[in-house]
Amino acid sequence: MAQQRRIQICTHRPTSTVCPLGTELSLDIHGSAPKDAVVFHVQGTPGVKLYVVHETQTIKLPSSVGRWPLSTGTEVLLAMDALSKDVGDEKVRVSYYGEASGVPMARAMLYLTCVEVSLDADISRSGGVSRTLLDKKTWTWGPDGHGPILLVNCDRDDPRAEKLDNRDTAVLSYADLKDMSQMVLRTRGPRTIFTSHHLVLHLDYGSAEKVGVFYGGNSMALEEYRHVLGGSKLAYSVKPSRHQEESVFYVEGLTFPDTGFSGLVAFHVTLLESPEKGLLEMPIFTDTVVFRVAPWIMTPNTAAPLEVFVCSVDDNEDFVAAVGALAEKAKCPLTVCPLPENRHDRWIQDEVEFGYVQAPHKTFPVVFDSPRDRGLKDFPVKSILGPDFGYVARQAPEGASSLDSFGNLEVSPPVTVQGKEYPLGRILIGSSFPRFGGRRMAKAVKDFLIAQQVQAPVELFSDWLQVGHVDEFLSFVPAPDRKGFRLLLASPSACYQLLREKQEEGFGEATMFQGLEKVPKPTINEILANESLRKFNNYVQSCISWNRDILKRALGLVEPDILDIPQLFRGDMTMGAQAFFPDMVTLIILPSHVGIQSGIWVLISISMPQVNMLVLGRHLGIPKPFGPLVGGQCCLEERVRALLEPLGLTCTFIDDYFSYHVLSGEIHCGTNVRRKPFAFKWWHMVP
Repeated sequence: MAQQRRIQICTHRPTSTVCPLGTELSLDIHGSAPKDAVVFHVQGTPGVKLYVVHETQTIKLPSSVGRWPLSTGTEVLLAMDALSKDVGDEKVRVSYYGEASGVPMARAMLYLTCVEVSLDADISRSGGVSRTLLDKKTWTWGPDGHGPILLVNCDRDDPRAEKLDNRDTAVLSYADLKDMSQMVLRTRGPRTIFTSHHLVLHLDYGSAEKVGVFYGGNSMALEEYRHVLGGSKLAYSVKPSRHQEESVFYVEGLTFPDTGFSGLVAFHVTLLESPEKGLLEMPIFTDTVVFRVAPWIMTPNTAAPLEVFVCSVDDNEDFVAAVGALAEKAKCPLTVCPLPENRHDRWIQDEVEFGYVQAPHKTFPVVFDSPRDRGLKDFPVKSILGPDFGYVARQAPEGASSLDSFGNLEVSPPVTVQGKEYPLGRILIGSSFPRFGGRRMAKAVKDFLIAQQVQAPVELFSDWLQVGHVDEFLSFVPAPDRKGFRLLLASPSACYQLLREKQEEGFGEATMFQGLEKVPKPTINEILANESLRKFNNYVQSCISWNRDILKRALGLVEPDILDIPQLFRGDMTMGAQAFFPDMVTLIILPSHVGIQSGIWVLISISMPQVNMLVLGRHLGIPKPFGPLVGGQCCLEERVRALLEPLGLTCTFIDDYFSYHVLSGEIHCGTNVRRKPFAFKWWHMVP
């Protein structure tokens, strides 16, 4: 709908005004009418479209009716669709008549100048700014949606800079400009009209801390770019060039969607008319464009790997070498975080999560830093943040728990649930749900994840675990059929079934942990005969089954989409200061990254949790389980191969027993992967 503005006309002297393209003027024919006038006649020059609204009908002029009654409901509207060449080159004349009079009692003359004032952006999401008939005041989702997109400029394009690019008010490189979205102000028409009119670019008060706007005038030199909007700057007076019709502004996002911020930001340009001296300027036209700040997006295990990360510490040289060999098979670069940077903190999965941001003109990775902040706390900023590699963090003012580590943050592959599509998957986080109390992910982190909208989070029950991370009992691997993936779930039931099979085959005296020094080596018979262990694992299985049902509902899965990976657990009601079963497994010394609440069951695995794996395409790095040897082969490895290799996957079992397992972590906990962004564009979905 066109903007409408009411215009006062006068019979004593001519009136002049501007009629911007896309506006409609309503003439106040009653206010200027002589006292005895009863009818009027209106006509305009060819560049003016005139309409009379009378008795609810709108009649385009000229018409067969020459004169119109000055009744209360009669209205004159006008519009222009061609730019003026000179000031006041189009006219409208209103003639007033008395009762049965052939001579006008008075005339009012209106001089019109048509100009264009348009604020444009990449409304069609094509990667460039162009004019459009789409509604710029709305932002819509879906493949047929429209509305421009802003990136949070959270990288650091100039390595010499001390701050992230979204925390300064300067343009330090042309690469910095490329991270921003263009917003173009177009002003066309007689240039002299802008000497008596004023253009102001402005934004709402509540949006000022969310965005920054830079303007370089007619220059391309970096030093000419000035910060003109954002922060304390709510408005900027624009002076159109006498020689250029376009003014290009560069817009950056400063913060991601979060609680209290939907991600939508509106910019306005207003044309102000300068009245007589001593009076305030009067707005006569406003154009608006609404941007959405792009969300932070996680990538699932099934996405192609681009870079593998691992920490080098005093006792994991062989582990780092094994991960490097696996990365080489997958043709994926390996980045090793050295000891001076990790400060004896090997749990790189817990510290960060890799994702990305995307707009039609630009995509770049963004690392999400957890509230955990242990030895690796400086690594993301010092070693990952850089040109076209962004950074975002959330803190836990209430104090971080183990559930705030990002081993407790996963995302599914794309799924469809009862007709509802999740083309970017769904985020999975662990919680104390359904039990009252216990540990939960920090509110700031959870709120941030929910506010991104495109990967609707699912809350799982993980507080039954000692560490409490979802990656301890689930993972996803790619598959050539069905939904394109399989969900792997740890399964005590599957482990007991496997051990019973081997016992019945006569291998009851086969022992676990062969090849590991100073580690007790229980037999299959001893494990199966331990009723306390069985009872405890029945409880574990019930916890996993609870999550299984949640995952089936939330991800639209059926049983053939799930593979049960054999695994046993043991537990303690205290801090785990001694092994749950003497002579069963080695004593577990709890590391500093584990948070325990006394008086609840806390669990760790008795066999190596093989779902806690590194997925690099079809290459899997799986914790070596050191299961019972049957015919010279580990029966747990054999069962896992039988489940996964038919999917075209290659299983590499990596010994992480002393370097990670005894510290309550595994391969996935000790590695991290930056992955290829989704091919699907997030703005094409409907949350």
